[in-house]
Amino acid sequence: MTDTKPTRLERITTEGGAQAAIITIAHPPLNLFDQALLESLADNLAELSADPPRALLLRAEGKLVSGGVDVHVFDGLTPEQGAQLWKDLFARIIHPLEALPCPVVFAAHALCLTAAFEVALACDIILAAPKAKFGLVETVVGLTPSMGGPQRLAERAGSGRAREFVMTADLYDAATMADWGVVNAVHDDVDTAARALLSRLADGPTKAHAATKQIIGAWRSGGVAHADSVTPEVSGVLFDTSDLKGAVRSFLEVGPGKATYTGE
Repeated sequence: MTDTKPTRLERITTEGGAQAAIITIAHPPLNLFDQALLESLADNLAELSADPPRALLLRAEGKLVSGGVDVHVFDGLTPEQGAQLWKDLFARIIHPLEALPCPVVFAAHALCLTAAFEVALACDIILAAPKAKFGLVETVVGLTPSMGGPQRLAERAGSGRAREFVMTADLYDAATMADWGVVNAVHDDVDTAARALLSRLADGPTKAHAATKQIIGAWRSGGVAHADSVTPEVSGVLFDTSDLKGAVRSFLEVGPGKATYTGE
Protein backbone atom coordinates (compact mmCIF):
# COMPACT_ATOMS: atom_id res chain seq x y z
CA MET A 1 0.00 0.00 0.00
CA THR A 2 1.41 3.42 -0.97
CA ASP A 3 2.22 5.83 1.85
CA THR A 4 0.35 9.03 1.05
CA LYS A 5 1.35 11.00 4.12
CA PRO A 6 2.57 14.52 3.27
CA THR A 7 5.87 13.94 5.06
CA ARG A 8 8.10 10.89 5.10
CA LEU A 9 10.42 9.99 7.98
CA GLU A 10 13.35 7.70 7.19
CA ARG A 11 15.96 6.41 9.58
CA ILE A 12 19.28 5.65 7.94
CA THR A 13 22.69 4.38 8.95
CA THR A 14 25.76 6.29 7.80
CA GLU A 15 28.87 4.60 6.46
CA GLY A 16 30.37 5.27 9.88
CA GLY A 17 27.54 3.34 11.53
CA ALA A 18 25.67 6.30 13.01
CA GLN A 19 21.92 6.48 13.12
CA ALA A 20 20.58 9.54 11.28
CA ALA A 21 17.14 10.59 10.08
CA ILE A 22 15.61 12.38 7.11
CA ILE A 23 12.22 14.09 6.98
CA THR A 24 11.04 14.68 3.42
CA ILE A 25 8.12 16.97 2.60
CA ALA A 26 6.25 15.27 -0.25
CA HIS A 27 2.85 16.89 -0.64
CA PRO A 28 2.33 17.74 -4.31
CA PRO A 29 1.79 19.86 -6.19
CA LEU A 30 2.99 22.76 -4.00
CA ASN A 31 3.94 21.16 -0.68
CA LEU A 32 1.49 23.50 1.02
CA PHE A 33 1.47 23.48 4.80
CA ASP A 34 -2.14 22.43 5.26
CA GLN A 35 -3.51 20.75 8.35
CA ALA A 36 -2.46 17.30 7.12
CA LEU A 37 1.15 18.36 6.54
CA LEU A 38 1.36 20.18 9.87
CA GLU A 39 0.01 17.12 11.70
CA SER A 40 2.36 14.77 9.85
CA LEU A 41 5.40 16.92 10.61
CA ALA A 42 4.37 17.20 14.27
CA ASP A 43 4.03 13.40 14.43
CA ASN A 44 7.50 12.96 12.87
CA LEU A 45 9.04 15.29 15.44
CA ALA A 46 7.26 13.57 18.33
CA GLU A 47 8.74 10.26 17.17
CA LEU A 48 12.23 11.74 16.85
CA SER A 49 11.95 13.46 20.24
CA ALA A 50 11.16 10.11 21.84
CA ASP A 51 14.08 8.39 20.08
CA PRO A 52 16.52 11.02 18.77
CA PRO A 53 18.88 10.30 15.89
CA ARG A 54 22.45 11.58 15.85
CA ALA A 55 21.61 14.09 13.10
CA LEU A 56 18.50 15.09 11.15
CA LEU A 57 17.97 16.44 7.63
CA LEU A 58 14.79 18.21 6.54
CA ARG A 59 14.27 18.39 2.77
CA ALA A 60 11.50 18.45 0.20
CA GLU A 61 10.59 16.81 -3.09
CA GLY A 62 9.01 18.49 -6.08
CA LYS A 63 9.36 21.78 -7.95
CA LEU A 64 9.12 23.80 -4.73
CA VAL A 65 10.26 23.35 -1.17
CA SER A 66 6.85 24.82 -0.32
CA GLY A 67 4.41 27.38 -1.64
CA GLY A 68 3.66 28.28 1.98
CA VAL A 69 0.67 27.76 4.21
CA ASP A 70 -2.67 26.66 2.83
CA VAL A 71 -4.73 29.80 3.54
CA HIS A 72 -7.72 27.61 4.40
CA VAL A 73 -5.94 27.04 7.74
CA PHE A 74 -6.64 30.68 8.63
CA ASP A 75 -10.15 31.05 7.26
CA GLY A 76 -12.73 32.13 9.84
CA LEU A 77 -10.51 31.91 12.91
CA THR A 78 -11.35 34.07 15.92
CA PRO A 79 -8.51 35.92 17.67
CA GLU A 80 -8.54 33.24 20.37
CA GLN A 81 -8.40 30.45 17.82
CA GLY A 82 -5.60 32.21 15.94
CA ALA A 83 -3.54 32.56 19.10
CA GLN A 84 -4.15 28.89 19.95
CA LEU A 85 -3.04 27.85 16.45
CA TRP A 86 0.35 29.54 16.92
CA LYS A 87 0.74 28.16 20.45
CA ASP A 88 0.13 24.66 19.12
CA LEU A 89 2.59 25.07 16.24
CA PHE A 90 5.30 26.33 18.58
CA ALA A 91 4.61 23.50 21.03
CA ARG A 92 4.39 20.71 18.45
CA ILE A 93 6.80 21.76 15.67
CA ILE A 94 9.15 24.69 16.28
CA HIS A 95 10.19 24.06 19.87
CA PRO A 96 10.54 20.25 19.55
CA LEU A 97 12.63 20.78 16.43
CA GLU A 98 14.96 23.17 18.24
CA ALA A 99 15.09 20.92 21.30
CA LEU A 100 16.37 17.85 19.45
CA PRO A 101 19.75 16.94 21.01
CA CYS A 102 21.45 16.60 17.64
CA PRO A 103 22.43 18.76 14.66
CA VAL A 104 19.53 19.59 12.33
CA VAL A 105 20.12 20.55 8.69
CA PHE A 106 17.57 22.09 6.31
CA ALA A 107 18.05 21.81 2.53
CA ALA A 108 16.22 24.24 0.24
CA HIS A 109 16.40 23.33 -3.44
CA ALA A 110 13.86 25.85 -4.74
CA LEU A 111 11.21 28.35 -3.61
CA CYS A 112 10.71 28.21 0.17
CA LEU A 113 7.85 30.31 1.54
CA THR A 114 6.28 31.17 4.90
CA ALA A 115 5.92 28.15 7.21
CA ALA A 116 8.61 26.16 5.41
CA PHE A 117 11.10 28.99 5.84
CA GLU A 118 10.08 29.42 9.48
CA VAL A 119 10.79 25.71 10.00
CA ALA A 120 14.15 26.19 8.27
CA LEU A 121 15.00 29.04 10.63
CA ALA A 122 14.42 26.69 13.58
CA CYS A 123 17.11 24.34 12.23
CA ASP A 124 20.81 24.58 13.05
CA ILE A 125 22.20 24.83 9.51
CA ILE A 126 20.48 25.91 6.28
CA LEU A 127 21.85 24.89 2.88
CA ALA A 128 20.43 26.15 -0.40
CA ALA A 129 20.67 25.62 -4.13
CA PRO A 130 21.59 28.68 -6.23
CA LYS A 131 18.05 28.88 -7.61
CA ALA A 132 16.38 28.74 -4.18
CA LYS A 133 14.37 31.76 -3.10
CA PHE A 134 12.96 32.61 0.30
CA GLY A 135 10.03 34.68 1.45
CA LEU A 136 7.81 35.46 4.42
CA VAL A 137 4.85 36.79 2.49
CA GLU A 138 2.10 36.61 5.10
CA THR A 139 1.21 40.27 4.54
CA VAL A 140 -0.66 39.15 1.40
CA VAL A 141 -3.39 37.95 3.76
CA GLY A 142 -2.92 40.73 6.33
CA LEU A 143 -0.88 38.57 8.69
CA THR A 144 2.61 38.58 10.10
CA PRO A 145 4.73 35.39 10.22
CA SER A 146 3.89 33.78 13.55
CA MET A 147 5.84 30.50 13.74
CA GLY A 148 8.94 32.29 14.95
CA GLY A 149 10.24 33.47 11.60
CA PRO A 150 10.76 37.19 12.27
CA GLN A 151 12.68 36.74 15.50
CA ARG A 152 14.83 33.89 14.20
CA LEU A 153 15.55 35.81 11.02
CA ALA A 154 16.50 38.83 13.16
CA GLU A 155 18.86 36.63 15.15
CA ARG A 156 20.69 35.58 12.00
CA ALA A 157 20.47 38.72 9.84
CA GLY A 158 19.75 41.60 12.24
CA SER A 159 16.49 43.28 13.13
CA GLY A 160 16.59 45.77 10.27
CA ARG A 161 16.92 43.05 7.67
CA ALA A 162 14.14 41.03 9.34
CA ARG A 163 11.76 43.99 9.25
CA GLU A 164 12.57 44.63 5.59
CA PHE A 165 12.13 40.96 4.72
CA VAL A 166 8.74 40.65 6.39
CA MET A 167 7.26 44.07 5.63
CA THR A 168 8.12 44.08 1.92
CA ALA A 169 7.11 40.42 1.43
CA ASP A 170 9.73 40.29 -1.32
CA LEU A 171 11.53 37.13 -2.41
CA TYR A 172 15.25 36.90 -1.70
CA ASP A 173 17.67 34.60 -3.50
CA ALA A 174 20.09 32.14 -1.96
CA ALA A 175 23.13 34.35 -2.57
CA THR A 176 21.51 37.25 -0.69
CA MET A 177 20.49 34.98 2.16
CA ALA A 178 24.05 33.66 2.37
CA ASP A 179 25.40 37.22 2.37
CA TRP A 180 23.06 38.05 5.24
CA GLY A 181 24.22 35.01 7.21
CA VAL A 182 20.84 33.27 7.05
CA VAL A 183 21.89 30.49 4.67
CA ASN A 184 25.10 28.75 5.73
CA ALA A 185 26.19 27.65 2.25
CA VAL A 186 25.00 27.50 -1.35
CA HIS A 187 25.59 24.28 -3.32
CA ASP A 188 24.83 23.42 -6.94
CA ASP A 189 23.73 19.95 -5.79
CA VAL A 190 22.25 20.86 -2.45
CA ASP A 191 20.69 17.47 -1.76
CA THR A 192 24.01 15.65 -2.13
CA ALA A 193 25.76 18.29 -0.03
CA ALA A 194 23.08 18.09 2.66
CA ARG A 195 23.25 14.32 2.85
CA ALA A 196 27.04 14.45 3.12
CA LEU A 197 26.79 16.99 5.93
CA LEU A 198 24.14 14.87 7.64
CA SER A 199 26.51 11.90 7.66
CA ARG A 200 29.45 13.98 8.83
CA LEU A 201 27.50 15.43 11.74
CA ALA A 202 25.89 12.11 12.66
CA ASP A 203 29.33 10.47 12.81
CA GLY A 204 30.57 13.15 15.20
CA PRO A 205 30.51 13.56 18.99
CA THR A 206 26.74 13.75 19.41
CA LYS A 207 26.71 14.78 23.07
CA ALA A 208 29.20 17.55 22.37
CA HIS A 209 26.94 18.78 19.58
CA ALA A 210 24.01 18.73 22.01
CA ALA A 211 26.07 20.74 24.49
CA THR A 212 26.85 23.29 21.78
CA LYS A 213 23.12 23.67 21.15
CA GLN A 214 22.48 24.12 24.88
CA ILE A 215 25.11 26.83 25.21
CA ILE A 216 23.90 28.72 22.15
CA GLY A 217 20.33 28.31 23.38
CA ALA A 218 21.35 29.90 26.66
CA TRP A 219 22.89 32.81 24.76
CA ARG A 220 19.70 33.20 22.71
CA SER A 221 17.55 33.44 25.82
CA GLY A 222 19.81 35.41 28.13
CA GLY A 223 22.91 36.73 26.35
CA VAL A 224 26.60 36.04 26.85
CA ALA A 225 26.51 36.23 30.65
CA HIS A 226 23.78 33.59 30.86
CA ALA A 227 25.61 31.35 28.39
CA ASP A 228 28.80 31.72 30.44
CA SER A 229 26.90 30.73 33.57
CA VAL A 230 25.66 27.43 32.12
CA THR A 231 28.75 26.46 30.10
CA PRO A 232 30.85 24.93 32.94
CA GLU A 233 28.16 22.42 33.87
CA VAL A 234 26.98 21.74 30.30
CA SER A 235 30.53 21.19 29.09
CA GLY A 236 31.72 19.54 32.29
CA VAL A 237 29.44 16.53 31.94
CA LEU A 238 31.12 15.71 28.62
CA PHE A 239 34.14 14.45 30.55
CA ASP A 240 32.03 11.47 31.55
CA THR A 241 31.22 10.51 27.94
CA SER A 242 32.85 7.63 26.12
CA ASP A 243 33.36 9.82 23.08
CA LEU A 244 35.46 12.40 24.92
CA LYS A 245 37.48 9.79 26.78
CA GLY A 246 38.15 7.85 23.58
CA ALA A 247 38.96 10.95 21.54
CA VAL A 248 41.43 12.21 24.14
CA ARG A 249 43.19 8.82 24.16
CA SER A 250 43.19 8.75 20.36
CA PHE A 251 44.66 12.26 20.19
CA LEU A 252 47.44 11.39 22.62
CA GLU A 253 48.25 8.06 20.97
CA VAL A 254 47.90 8.72 17.22
CA GLY A 255 47.28 12.47 16.85
CA PRO A 256 44.27 14.62 15.96
CA GLY A 257 41.49 13.68 13.59
CA LYS A 258 41.68 9.92 14.02
CA ALA A 259 38.97 9.40 16.66
CA THR A 260 35.70 7.68 15.96
CA TYR A 261 32.52 8.40 17.91
CA THR A 262 29.60 6.30 19.08
CA GLY A 263 27.40 9.12 20.35
CA GLU A 264 27.83 7.97 23.95
